[in-house]
Amino acid sequence: MPLKRITNASQRRSSLRHGQRFAKIIHFTVTDSLGCLLQKGRLRMQPVIKSAKLNNVCYDIRGPVLARAKQMEEEGHKIIKLNIGNLAPFGFDAPEEIQQDMILNLPNAAGYTDSKGIFSARKAVMHYTQQKQIKGVTIEDIYIGNGASELIVMAMNALLNTGDEVLIPAPDYPLWTAAVSLSGGTPRHYICDEGAGWLPDLDDIRAKITSNTRAIVIINPNNPTGALYPDSLLKEIVEIARTHDLVIYADEVYDRVLYEEAKHTSIAALSEDVLTITFNSLSKNYRACGYRAGWMIVSGDKRAAKDYIEGLDILSSMRLCANAPGQWGIQTALGGYQSIDDLVAPGGRMRRQRDIAHDLITAIPGVTCVKPQASLYMFPRLDPKIYPITDDQEFISELLVAEKVLLVQGSGFNWPYPDHFRLVFLPHEDDLREAIGRIARFLDSYRTRHGK
Repeated sequence: MPLKRITNASQRRSSLRHGQRFAKIIHFTVTDSLGCLLQKGRLRMQPVIKSAKLNNVCYDIRGPVLARAKQMEEEGHKIIKLNIGNLAPFGFDAPEEIQQDMILNLPNAAGYTDSKGIFSARKAVMHYTQQKQIKGVTIEDIYIGNGASELIVMAMNALLNTGDEVLIPAPDYPLWTAAVSLSGGTPRHYICDEGAGWLPDLDDIRAKITSNTRAIVIINPNNPTGALYPDSLLKEIVEIARTHDLVIYADEVYDRVLYEEAKHTSIAALSEDVLTITFNSLSKNYRACGYRAGWMIVSGDKRAAKDYIEGLDILSSMRLCANAPGQWGIQTALGGYQSIDDLVAPGGRMRRQRDIAHDLITAIPGVTCVKPQASLYMFPRLDPKIYPITDDQEFISELLVAEKVLLVQGSGFNWPYPDHFRLVFLPHEDDLREAIGRIARFLDSYRTRHGK
């Protein structure tokens, strides 16, 4: 039967009243029925929980202590942040020529690029590998990503099956441990020896290798310790990888942040017959963390890695491409004036602040620190006899609340003992002195409370 058309205002008002009554009936019927079902336990609201894949994934650089710091900022407190190597907020600007090139190329950056990256960026990276004496690298061996971090996760996802093991330094940059865990693998941490300048303990590496070990991670220059590895050590690591058929993953994002005119050797230059994956980016050397522009280089013996490389290609295609504006900065960065050299030279701001931070932190009773040869960090040790810390995250949180200084505890870098923390020496000199003065005051109070 066809519906009657409403032709006047009276009919419309009558229809509206009937509709409202009907809606109320439906509402009460549904809510009453739902209430009955809930009372009888027949219908429950299930919590939405995170994937079990994330159970062993953490990144304490942006973890619970940072969340507490944000809450304190919202309450009006000013926090001095020594927790992360984010250069721009401390006045370290990206080189102007990189900024200008990105602006000029914005009209070319609106569309997708090749999934591996634009040609000019990859060509520049290829030339850079030649300068670093890495042989046999072609354009197709280079992947551009949204920073090195994305590429690290991609590389682990392409390699690992459940139960596969990866050797990672302790302390480490925690993204590596998180990426291995997220990819279904098992991180196995080898010790870096503080007494030997934080160099990897080769005997511990050998002792940690099992039939399930697939790869070894080398972070050089090292984050969080600032260690720089000599060629002799790198050659021994290559020999271990060769003997046990391991893939080498080389994190080299600080390869130009070097002090005392130190020289960095890429491990890929020493591993022509071992599959090696090298990571770098614009973030630190070029003070461009937010541009999210990094690259990954596949080198060494690629003959047996065709299937793995196909996996990298699949994952690269799935994310379509890296952000295009950031890619346009790579060629100019690698081919232009290396202004980082001025910052790390004698009298340069980074070097001066490293020296100040090291002098001040080691003047505190019970605090020792290996002076970093590279990077933006140092990893001081608190003598357990003087500072009997059992929970270093709680300790760092107490420091935050008391002195409004934000650090990251050593366990956040998978260091097995509660006796270290990482300090970033990027703030301006006055702020750096103020921050370390507050740390000294807190440690003095801690010693007094514990009768030391």
